[in-house]
Amino acid sequence: MQLNWVVILGAGIIPLIVGFLWYNDKTFGIAWMNEIGMTKEKMEGSNMGLIFGLTLLFGVMLATATMQLVIHQTHYYSILANEASLKDASSPLSISTKTFMDTYGQNFRTFKHGVLHGVLSALFIILPVFGINALFERRSRKYVLIHVGYWVVTLGLMGGIICGFA
Repeated sequence: MQLNWVVILGAGIIPLIVGFLWYNDKTFGIAWMNEIGMTKEKMEGSNMGLIFGLTLLFGVMLATATMQLVIHQTHYYSILANEASLKDASSPLSISTKTFMDTYGQNFRTFKHGVLHGVLSALFIILPVFGINALFERRSRKYVLIHVGYWVVTLGLMGGIICGFA
């Protein structure tokens, strides 16, 4: 299965866009800053180019991994990854793979299905990671809810875009 880099890059931008909206002063920005003890003065002087650049890089990395979570057909190819005959278009394996993908290759390939898996990923991966850290750091529920809410929306949108358009 080929990576669609246009879709991966598009999905990789989602954390920046959602973050801009989610952590804005008019939404959860003030509550988030209060929870972590941040002030606007502390935020000034940050290297925003580095922060945005790394966020985009991490977003692309996350989008690449998310593809494996939301597109079920990638599992078929991962099972056959080391099969040399898959590269030979006339081999029985290649013919069988083509037939299988022609028949089932678009099953569960919708925006809605991707959102479902993105949200589930946030709830079953991000929530436990943030929850464990928050317990040991003695962070509040509000802190966890703000961050996990961001990731539910972000991964839901990323999953939807990747599953629906990749």
